[in-house]
Amino acid sequence: MLDIAEELNRWVEQGRDVAVATVVAVGGSAPRQPGAALAVDGEGTAIGSVSGGCVEGAVYDLCRQALEDGETVLERFGYSDEDAFAVGLTCGGVIDILVTPVRADSPVRPVLAAALAAAARGEAAAVARIASGPAELKGRALLVRPDGTWEGGFGAHPELDRTVAAETSAFLDAGRTGTLEIGEQGSRCGAPLTVLVESSVPPPRMIVFGAIDFASALVRVGKFLGYHVTVCDARPVFATRTRFPEADEIVVEWPHRYLERTEVDGRTVLCVLTHDAKFDVPLLKLALRLPVAYVGAMGSRRTHLDRNERLREVGVSDLELARLHSPIGLDLGARTPEETALSIAAEIVAARRGGSGLSLTGAHTPIHHDAGPTARLGSAHSGAA
Repeated sequence: MLDIAEELNRWVEQGRDVAVATVVAVGGSAPRQPGAALAVDGEGTAIGSVSGGCVEGAVYDLCRQALEDGETVLERFGYSDEDAFAVGLTCGGVIDILVTPVRADSPVRPVLAAALAAAARGEAAAVARIASGPAELKGRALLVRPDGTWEGGFGAHPELDRTVAAETSAFLDAGRTGTLEIGEQGSRCGAPLTVLVESSVPPPRMIVFGAIDFASALVRVGKFLGYHVTVCDARPVFATRTRFPEADEIVVEWPHRYLERTEVDGRTVLCVLTHDAKFDVPLLKLALRLPVAYVGAMGSRRTHLDRNERLREVGVSDLELARLHSPIGLDLGARTPEETALSIAAEIVAARRGGSGLSLTGAHTPIHHDAGPTARLGSAHSGAA
């Protein structure tokens, strides 16, 4: 739901009745992950997607029905379905969809409205809803903010609200969306409830060091992938808004000094395109010791070997060097800045999702990788300088 917060928030502010269908869990090769949502208003207008097209029609009908009867429902779609909604996923996966009516008189509306408003403003927030359990609990929600405060609740046992708030806060800290199992009274025993937790956090950061032509293309791709993109270069003649109009930030500063003072986290990606030892060595010495998601450095294989030796000379260990993606990118045979940016972006996605980077043709690996503990159903470096 929070993945379509901006537009859905406008609908709620306009006073529209809406129904929201949210992916709760996936199995097999389902195309969208937990948290993906489709919303329908009283006029029949739809936004978002839960399956990339496979079951949108059936989910749309469920949303229209929810707007009429006010009932929250959990429905499973996939090749094994035998009920009236057995439309099947063409990719052969299984998805569970939670459909929640958010009408003017719904007790869930104030809480979801607050969650949507926070997400639309780019603030961190997480919302918890009962996906499976007693019917009287399904029409409510609980919102948790980064400072641990929460609002809303399920109107049942008070310990349930406290436990869900604590668990949801942990999901928010990790930026995770997924499900958890809790007893009806907030303990790990008793009749189990399945709780869907959706986290909305600010966009992850991509910091591009080196204001070169390749960086301009990488900025555009980074923005397309949803990153907050910063370009950093010590040379003011190159690091300009004219050259990088799509960057969120342009910083004129020595790269390692900027990296020392700026905020990074476990989702941040660092792309070092300077391939100049006086910039690269102090920058990578610091970068390889930070808890970031990805560190890549541009350069030929000869540059890479020389740079590794320089890094060892300043105390970088082999274990730290093993984190470095260099030469940066996947082997696509890239030549142009745009092709190289695609190569780098592909490696970043593969590192994030646990992909191999190999061609899917003839492969026997999953198409969709679950790199984190979000799915609850089923099982489920080469260089281009």
